[in-house]
Amino acid sequence: MIASSLKTAAAGAGVACALGVRDLSVNFGGLQAVAGVGFDAAAGRITSVIGPNGAGKSTLFNLISGAIRPTGGRVTLDGADVTGRSPDRLLAAGLSRSFQITNLFFELPVLENLRIAAQVLERPWYALRPVGHSRRALAKADALLERFGLSAKARELAGNLSHGEQRRLEIAVALAAEPRVLLLDEPTQGMSHGDTADTGALIRSLAGELTVLLIEHDIGLVMSLSDHVVVMAQGRKIAEGPPAVVRADPAVQAAYFGHG
Repeated sequence: MIASSLKTAAAGAGVACALGVRDLSVNFGGLQAVAGVGFDAAAGRITSVIGPNGAGKSTLFNLISGAIRPTGGRVTLDGADVTGRSPDRLLAAGLSRSFQITNLFFELPVLENLRIAAQVLERPWYALRPVGHSRRALAKADALLERFGLSAKARELAGNLSHGEQRRLEIAVALAAEPRVLLLDEPTQGMSHGDTADTGALIRSLAGELTVLLIEHDIGLVMSLSDHVVVMAQGRKIAEGPPAVVRADPAVQAAYFGHG
């Protein structure tokens, strides 16, 4: 096991905690995939989780977002215990996420992907009415199309978009329900350098509006975007703190960058 060599102040000292993770763990048979991980994601800030492949980052996201029920520990959202809640209940409570593998309705137009995601904003009985009556959902979809540079692609099938456009659309879909906390799992995976830079700027623009928890392999992007960084290795947290402090930590350099 790799022990933590870094002791830092809690994320966003003086700023309210939007998402709290306390001693979160899960076992798969004899394998402990996540072991006692804890940290705070400060409200309106960008917190990133990094680590080598197999560190347990996506499993941690699945625990937080309700896709997997933890063996131990708890998750709080704005101070309320939401441990083990289903993804739909967490969405209603204000937590949304994107996925490492693009998760869209590829056979539907871009606009319809967003309208469906924003339908949660409408009153329940609007589901029985024609699409044209879903004015709030349509307005939200239009606003996201403009913000994410997809207005010209509104009528195109999502499956016909470029990879970078699909990844941006997935972030927009995750935002359609107006969450307070957004989990992004490797949003720039497979993107060109230009698309990565554009997506990074979009993510940075979200800070202040909502709380972002990010998994990302592009270490340069992480260091430029993040207010707070959590480092995992072998299912455990080995360090956390401001980007510059984390990057200089010997344990992080040994586990993540391959040198000590």
